[in-house]
Amino acid sequence: MKALRSLFFYFTVVWSTILFGLAAILLFYITRKNEWPHLCGRLWGKVNLWSAGVTVQVKGLENIGHENPYIYAANHQSWFDIFAILGKLPVQFRWLAKEELFKIPVLGTAMLANGYIPIDRSDRRKAFASLNQAAEKVRNGTSIVIFPEGTRSLDGKLQDFRMGGFVLALKSQQPIVPISISGSYRVLPKKGGWKVNPGTIQLTIGKPIPTAGLMSQDRENLVNTVRQAIRENLTESEGGILPDSK
Repeated sequence: MKALRSLFFYFTVVWSTILFGLAAILLFYITRKNEWPHLCGRLWGKVNLWSAGVTVQVKGLENIGHENPYIYAANHQSWFDIFAILGKLPVQFRWLAKEELFKIPVLGTAMLANGYIPIDRSDRRKAFASLNQAAEKVRNGTSIVIFPEGTRSLDGKLQDFRMGGFVLALKSQQPIVPISISGSYRVLPKKGGWKVNPGTIQLTIGKPIPTAGLMSQDRENLVNTVRQAIRENLTESEGGILPDSK
């Protein structure tokens, strides 16, 4: 049964990426705005969660305002983090994403249509140019989502944070909102086979952490503050402080 569900999920991922990707591209060329393509992204996330039999419980929506731009910083356990955030975070935002994803046919063009920003981590000069572009978007009222760990965790535990996203926060001077994603590792680990395990993902949105007035010398303290805020809503086996469920 799990194998059949997994095959259905992968079939859905392929066709939903093509259909919603083309729709996002078309809507961008018609409207020249990113808002409508983003709705295609939200539907894409919800459809793929449904196809995998995964539900998402969201807590802490009262901590964010729709009128304010934020930098959302989330831990990264699984592919399903992307589906969960896209499908269940009810605000307009853009991703800061690794450049390789933009080379995938249809998906890459759709990401550009959504206003997502590629970052080349192998080229320091290009990476800083991307961060400057992202900071400008945030200052102009557009929220950005980042994964400070940079890549999915191999064992589900919270990893060390890279500095790029925090450079973005300091450049934009806008608040960072910590997002704790719990349970997605059990759905589809980075290394654990191809089968999907239906289940529940907890998405907990923390209170905004101010960055106004902070400077480069404050970056390390900011990293520690955000990391601890994410840990507060993760279980011990995920590198957090909550007890594991029995």
